[in-house]
Amino acid sequence: MNNTDKNILLAGATGVLGRHIAHALRASGYTVLTLSRGSDAAVRADLMNRDQLLRAVEGLEIDTVVHAATALRKAPMRHRDMYATNDLRIAGTENLMAAARAVGARRVIAESMVFGYGYRDFGDHVVTEGDPFGTPGDKAVAPHLEGMRVKEELMLGAPGIEGISLRYGLFYGAGGTENLVDMLRKRQLPAVNDHGRVLPWVNLADAGAAVALAVEGGRPGSAYNIVDDAPSGFGSHVRLVAETFGTPTPFTVPAWMMKPMSYAHRMTKANMRVSNARAKAELGWKPQYPTVTDGLRALVS
Repeated sequence: MNNTDKNILLAGATGVLGRHIAHALRASGYTVLTLSRGSDAAVRADLMNRDQLLRAVEGLEIDTVVHAATALRKAPMRHRDMYATNDLRIAGTENLMAAARAVGARRVIAESMVFGYGYRDFGDHVVTEGDPFGTPGDKAVAPHLEGMRVKEELMLGAPGIEGISLRYGLFYGAGGTENLVDMLRKRQLPAVNDHGRVLPWVNLADAGAAVALAVEGGRPGSAYNIVDDAPSGFGSHVRLVAETFGTPTPFTVPAWMMKPMSYAHRMTKANMRVSNARAKAELGWKPQYPTVTDGLRALVS
């Protein structure tokens, strides 16, 4: 079967990540059917409305379903900003899996996040896919971890369907970094003191490419960390964006000053080094932009 013979249903195609996924899939020769609530979607439905979704996919024959839907319209700053996405990860995924079975899908690929390992300091430990994922955390982050855990359980363990989960690092790149640059130009974004803490990052183009590879690659029932080769601190990232794009230098603040932005503050306090070895070995994925510096330079040019 040629790639052009394979229909892929992409939920979340209108989001920043979704647009990169659609581009990568089409560049690989796949036929992409977009699923969203928008009037221009090939399949128009709300993932949270099970009956509507099942009616919308009736009669379709789909090889692969990609779940990249999110309820976020901008970067989450407070924990409550994540609640709608948490609901989508649970109820929306359950509904999408019912749709996948209805269209006879062979494989389901879902977007996840490395924060499913925990919003905490891992020290020098390098996180791999073998580490616990979605285990209960404190009250503030428990709903986020539960959402990521259930989303993976619903699709990785689905009988008769090959589930693949892609656990992404923090996104940057075309469609995402521009908002940060705008905030820096308006002097609306400070940079925190990292104190040696680092986080995993991934360029959005590389994130989309991983999905295209996962349509045929990877072991069913497996998760893959999709991160670049060089973690860097949150504050360091902000300062690098400012330097690369020539914006005013952001003022540096201690992390405690971000406490009113509870979710962003929790991310800046995390310290996480994540291995991408399994994705390279089993998916054949390799970041086009091994470091954030590489990706930002390409974007500004």
